[in-house]
Amino acid sequence: MIDPAYAQMMARYNAWQNDWLFAAVDGLDEAAREADRGLFWGSIRATLSHLMWGDLMWMSRFDGGEGPARPLNETGDAYGWPELRAERPVADARITRWAAGLAAGAFGTDLSWWSGAAGREMSKPYALCVVHFFNHQTHHRGQVHAALTALGVKTQDTDIPFLPEDA
Repeated sequence: MIDPAYAQMMARYNAWQNDWLFAAVDGLDEAAREADRGLFWGSIRATLSHLMWGDLMWMSRFDGGEGPARPLNETGDAYGWPELRAERPVADARITRWAAGLAAGAFGTDLSWWSGAAGREMSKPYALCVVHFFNHQTHHRGQVHAALTALGVKTQDTDIPFLPEDA
């Protein structure tokens, strides 16, 4: 299904997209970041908070490191804007380190974890979980991209073929 090179490319893509997206959102005032824009998590900030929560939750499953402290139903309020702005590059570096350390054949097993959302033990193919992880990022960044576009903010390219080699 996938190999470590896929995860490494998607980790680079994730960081590249978050870099410009967070700079664009930082250019908004607090009211614009907090307004309910009809996104799944309401506001731009709450959507990015949920995305950070999800990234940290999945990374804790992938690398065994620390995950978020709050439950899924509180993810929109888990991180304020200053914390998101400071911690997003840290999370992206963690994702990049994890992807860089993947060995050939890394995705040939199942991943098992306790799901607070489902209230039970889960087990799925590791490759499927990794694809979901990156797809989840793209999905919520796409929502924020649409909100920024509606606000008249100039956005950047989001197409993977335009991923810079040095990103």
